[in-house]
Amino acid sequence: MFVKIAIMQPYLFPYIGYFQLIHTVDVFVLYDDVQFIKKGWIHRNRLLVNDKDYLFTLSLQKSPRETIIKEKFFSDQFDYEKGKLLQLIEHSYRKAPFFNEVYPLIQHIISHQDRNVCSFIYQSLVAICGYLEIKTRFIFSSEINKNNALKGQEKIIEINKLLKSDCYINPIGGTELYSKARFREEGLELYFLKPKLIQYKQFGAEFIPWLSIIDVLMFNSKDIVKNFLNEYQLI
Repeated sequence: MFVKIAIMQPYLFPYIGYFQLIHTVDVFVLYDDVQFIKKGWIHRNRLLVNDKDYLFTLSLQKSPRETIIKEKFFSDQFDYEKGKLLQLIEHSYRKAPFFNEVYPLIQHIISHQDRNVCSFIYQSLVAICGYLEIKTRFIFSSEINKNNALKGQEKIIEINKLLKSDCYINPIGGTELYSKARFREEGLELYFLKPKLIQYKQFGAEFIPWLSIIDVLMFNSKDIVKNFLNEYQLI
């Protein structure tokens, strides 16, 4: 059996390219035992609000700079902020063609009570993958008995070997980080996933790309979104 894996930090309601990556592999590793970096996509994303790109954020509990992702928690304002986010989504998308199908799914996800960031994101990814009939298996990197002294590319290679992977697929942004020749030395294939520009009708005349998966689901049928999952190139 030819086994493909991807390794990504857990992102909150990520864009379609993240789900393309999940869809194309057999095992998706949530990279939860690395340092949390501010200004990423772990606790925020972008929605369409009044025909414009709007960045929403769920605030985090303060913690030391070196805190790893699995030890991050949402703040004491979690319930309030989740309520405000649901209101924003309802107000912004209630006239979208697939609101009635998708809003209950988002409500279910946001009702999750665990303030641990990884737990919350994990259940959200599982729920959305269930809706899209994606069968990929998720595991957390913290559950893999690996050499944590390794860094960067060498740690990624070790995770691949421990999971008996044949092929590692990374987002296109990682082309400078990983070497196909180095992976080949270890008997691994390396590819980079580049999403094609996916366009669909939103409310306004001007299309705003790469918003949260919420936007994609609100404006497209399940079958269309499932087709979008294959709109990429492997380089």
